Amino acid sequence: MDGNSSRVRDDVSQRLIDQYTELARLAGALAHEIKNPLSTIRLNLELLAEDFANSDNPRERRALNRIQIVQRECERLQTILDDFLKFTRADRLNLEPANLNEEIRRALQFFAAQAREANIRIMDFLASNLPTVLLDRAAFQTALQNLLINALQAMPKGGELVVRTVPSPEGVVIDLIDNGCGMDPETLAHAFDAFFTTKRGGTGLGLPTARRIIEAHGGCITAQSEIGRGTQMTIKLPIPRQLPGETVASDERASESPRTEKQVSGG
Repeated sequence: MDGNSSRVRDDVSQRLIDQYTELARLAGALAHEIKNPLSTIRLNLELLAEDFANSDNPRERRALNRIQIVQRECERLQTILDDFLKFTRADRLNLEPANLNEEIRRALQFFAAQAREANIRIMDFLASNLPTVLLDRAAFQTALQNLLINALQAMPKGGELVVRTVPSPEGVVIDLIDNGCGMDPETLAHAFDAFFTTKRGGTGLGLPTARRIIEAHGGCITAQSEIGRGTQMTIKLPIPRQLPGETVASDERASESPRTEKQVSGG
């Protein structure tokens, strides 16, 4: 009876996973198909805007204004589609051994100019004794960039962003701590929900995409926040039990050890 119940639960879970996978595939395909006619619409709007750009006719100026409104909405739709496609592809990874601190420094260097312009001081405390981790570098950079953008936007009047790494018994920990506006409990509870956003013009897919990427790496991400004090994002990544390329070496050492024992006993 228990065995049958367990099998039924497993079958139901597998069906739900298969349905979700198929739904995600269809949604991604639909978003991709929408991009093609959207590109055509945007191109023709640009041509129309050029036709009316130098006109002094009031009617044509009003037409140009309406065209520009549609252009802005098309650009927003393009952004939503691009972010959604990133979200649907976030768990397709090509994992390779990587130096975590180097990847973090790359992301921070990319945002250095933007941080200076926004009067935000970035301080990094990266532990020197971190183990090697398995990363999809491009996907992980996307996750870090989404988190950094979120932190920078939370400090519109400037502030400080601390980025630190520390080893842990289970793997490695990355903390991103800002002293920005923070989030109230309700906002924090939905921060990783797809399409949830409190920012004007935001798609609500930055943090959900970051979470999907981190979880696809076998890790997890959590957030702590308080209004007026700031937010801390914590990423935990596992240490691989065995790095790619080590299997052959281990097998060779294992196969060599019996021969060594025989040589010693034979001597």
